[in-house]
Amino acid sequence: MIPRELFAKIRRIEIRTKGLVNNVFGGEYHSAFKGRGIEFSEVRSYQFGDDIRTIDWNVTARTGEAFVKIFEEEREQTLLLVVDISGSSDFGSRDKFKREIAAEICAVLGFSAIKNNDKVGLLLFSDQVELFVPPKSGRRHVLRLVRDLFAHKPQSSGTALQSALDHILHVIRRRSIVLLVSDFFDEGEGFERSLRMVSRRHDTVAVHLTDPREQVLPPLGLVTLYDPETNQSRSLDTGSRAVRDTFQQSSTQTHERLKVLFRRARVDYVEIKCGEDFVDPLAKFFRARAQVA
Repeated sequence: MIPRELFAKIRRIEIRTKGLVNNVFGGEYHSAFKGRGIEFSEVRSYQFGDDIRTIDWNVTARTGEAFVKIFEEEREQTLLLVVDISGSSDFGSRDKFKREIAAEICAVLGFSAIKNNDKVGLLLFSDQVELFVPPKSGRRHVLRLVRDLFAHKPQSSGTALQSALDHILHVIRRRSIVLLVSDFFDEGEGFERSLRMVSRRHDTVAVHLTDPREQVLPPLGLVTLYDPETNQSRSLDTGSRAVRDTFQQSSTQTHERLKVLFRRARVDYVEIKCGEDFVDPLAKFFRARAQVA
């Protein structure tokens, strides 16, 4: 039985998502993630100007008349939502936690996918694979995924992207769209090789959730910062300009290293800032992808 509060939250997301899919993301999704492959459709008689490489020699030999193969874009695709539910996902200095924002983004893309007759799957991870739901189609299935995004209780608080990426390599055989939603606070940073392998097999997009309080410290004097992933605390004198500058510089460098890593791995990248509506940056990203598709 779904708790009433959770049911109401899922229902609100479904209502908002339906409007976004109909008015913003439905066509954008299709344009950005058009079928990359082609599949055989039928054969027809050879016509002047047809490429001789498309001749179906088996049918031609059997009938005594030249026939060519006709191919069409492979429409049905699979969207795999890969979502970080480590300890830092339950942080948000504005009105929503990262995990809530991730759920809304996944709902929008999930409903956009089924409108496009695609299948949708879900993989939740911390420093281990927490939950894997195989891809299926249909509204009820996407609602189940949204429920899992909110309701699943993580078994661990750490982050290990490599465990999620390696799992994808083992369970998703057919080329798919892999949407990796995380704040990418992975201390190991040993996931680049697995990320490269995933991006070679699948159309991979990194959605980077960032929060201003993880990038810039306000001058509040002596404060204790708590890391929900390692359960460690550290006191900092935020009244010191040098301390604040060092914190911001470290955050900026980490951010830039991540973008370089994604570029090297040929993974598309979009940043979503907590506290700001995700619609504009996501729609802008889709339009940019559609132009180069």
